[in-house]
Amino acid sequence: MSGFALAAGLALLAVCLAAAVARPRGISEAVVGVPCALLALLVGVTDLPTARHSVAGLAPTVAFLAAILAFGRLCADAGVFSYLGSVTARLSGGVPTRLLGLVVAFAALVTATLTLDATVVLVTPVVLATTVRLAVPARPHSYACAHLANSGSLLLPVSNLTNLLAFTASGLSFARFAAVMTLPWLLACTLDWTSLRLAFRRDLAAAARPGPEPPAPPVGALVVLASTVAGFVATTAVGIAPAWAALAGVLALAVPALLHGQLTPAGLVRAASPGFCAFVLSLGVLVAGVLHSGAERPLRQLIPSGTGLLATLALALLAAVLANLVNNLPTTLALLPLVAGSPLAVLAVLVGVNLGPNATFPGSLATLLWRRALPAADRPRPVEFHALGLLSTPLIVPAVAAVLWLVAGPFHLR
Repeated sequence: MSGFALAAGLALLAVCLAAAVARPRGISEAVVGVPCALLALLVGVTDLPTARHSVAGLAPTVAFLAAILAFGRLCADAGVFSYLGSVTARLSGGVPTRLLGLVVAFAALVTATLTLDATVVLVTPVVLATTVRLAVPARPHSYACAHLANSGSLLLPVSNLTNLLAFTASGLSFARFAAVMTLPWLLACTLDWTSLRLAFRRDLAAAARPGPEPPAPPVGALVVLASTVAGFVATTAVGIAPAWAALAGVLALAVPALLHGQLTPAGLVRAASPGFCAFVLSLGVLVAGVLHSGAERPLRQLIPSGTGLLATLALALLAAVLANLVNNLPTTLALLPLVAGSPLAVLAVLVGVNLGPNATFPGSLATLLWRRALPAADRPRPVEFHALGLLSTPLIVPAVAAVLWLVAGPFHLR
């Protein structure tokens, strides 16, 4: 391939990511992403068979993403997050240090079961309202939502779009994936909690105020949520795509809401974020084109060989660095095809692309969305955010990767 094709592909990828980061006037990422993908075809960055193969490979994953995003929004509308936030406030007793631990657990569990976008978009406002109600500083708890949206997404295939991609590449079952990632996930969440506890120790010294009594639980929605998560495990155990379990959860919540006029068909479509889904497909076409145009060979040379401890650490750190340079989604799309033959290598990449973005704002779209969604008074200063991230993330990534390597032995993944 010519140098022009590679340069054009990298330029289009940069424009696509810049638009997703800035989102001028709140436009959908697809408004720029889809034209960039079409332009890549026109100027020869990629060809139609390569683009078609990329879209076909990503389509099942993106369909699952659409279903789980809609499910998360329906859970929020049913009062699940407001109820759990009130329970968190009550259990904390108004003690800031206890509240931080509970927010970390709350955000980690929501991220694991309903994707990191649910934590960023739906849990963060609940947590901020809780800090106002308890009259405690918001910063530690707001940061917990951002950090746990990334580090809390290691557990399940449904926790993150990167996980869905890695799940497909790994060849593992849903249950085995979750079993392998449990200890790395617990360590990542614990280390993030520790770093936040140390960084915000002064804010956490505030006086306590008793939390309010939680409202009545939305029993029906909670039952649907638990059943849907169980359905993810059950469907993959019998060879059925977990997207069907997600779709069943969506229907269980959406049909009553539609019948009672609490939801419109257009609102249900918006909940599935079709623009973001189209952007993901466009990004896949662009990344495939860049690799096809000559980037695959030098990138492959950076990937360590083998399944030893040092190779696992190096791969996780490589993925983390690339995620902060070009965002974790294109990094995942670029690296997974190069390591798809080794489940351990796939999961090492996942550790890097999920934990690495806690170092900088551009590392993941979720972090950027979190920052943009915060009220102006609660937005972190870039120096503060990056100081915490750059001090903690380079320690957390190799520690979690090392535990992944240890766990991989009993599961015969080395």
